[in-house]
Amino acid sequence: MKWTLTAILTILILTDLIASPQVPDYIIYKNDTIPTYNLLVEQYLQTQKDDNGRLFDLSFRNSIDGQLGTSMNCWRGYQAIYKIENDSLFVSAIIDCHSLENKNQKPNNYIKKVFGDKVKSGKVFINWYSGNLSFPEKSKENKILRWDGVFERVFLYEIAIKIEDGKIIEISNEQNYVDLENGIDRMKRDSISNILFDHIKNYKWTKKDKFDCGERYTVVIGKNGKIRDVIMTDYQTKEQIEEYWDTKREYNFCLKSVEKALSELQFDVLKRKGKPIEEMVFIEIWFNEDGIIENWTD
Repeated sequence: MKWTLTAILTILILTDLIASPQVPDYIIYKNDTIPTYNLLVEQYLQTQKDDNGRLFDLSFRNSIDGQLGTSMNCWRGYQAIYKIENDSLFVSAIIDCHSLENKNQKPNNYIKKVFGDKVKSGKVFINWYSGNLSFPEKSKENKILRWDGVFERVFLYEIAIKIEDGKIIEISNEQNYVDLENGIDRMKRDSISNILFDHIKNYKWTKKDKFDCGERYTVVIGKNGKIRDVIMTDYQTKEQIEEYWDTKREYNFCLKSVEKALSELQFDVLKRKGKPIEEMVFIEIWFNEDGIIENWTD
């Protein structure tokens, strides 16, 4: 395939755009304007056939006024502001990216431009959304537990709002970490792969002279903090296994050995919006000819 310079640059820019950290929307709660990492307006726009600037169509959004290019860390081209009134959730403003940062100027509100006649009394009822909305509590002890590197952040202390068709069902204060009595600390995600490697390294390996189990593995920590599954990251289909591995017996041996090495581990429990969640951790190990196992995890 012949690649043009324009095509290559477009792919590079798009990749960088998607991978760039994204700014949040906001919610007005008890007179505070707080960041929230829940794109409710975007969910609405994805149902509209006339939304020609959608990112998932691999085209770039323009700014709302159509004059400026998209900010690399605001690919959707706007930020939304939500508020709660009379036990209902509304969009109260659609603003230019970063415009709240200018304390001396009131942001332009484009809610009419986006929603048209759906705007009633300066706001739009979010009747298209059911689920949980969350945002961080304002506390000196609060901190980020997890970040996907682009958008979603999970905080230690959050306020979670249960919503059904735009109606507020419940508001609760949540702690997204359970420190179990005998649980292994997982506050810092980066430390988990080292813990996994130590147990793999110290496992009583057999058949090192027959089978080479140096590979990349995906370890799934379940909602209860126990290891739920171990997957060979690069070889998950029958075709991939048959093409790469000499025998299915060797493949199964490696997987089961890693599973046994990690089977007794009990981590603390991680939550999101107050609900226990699973977490995938990647680890790569290497077996030297002398039998020494090395940690090759990036």
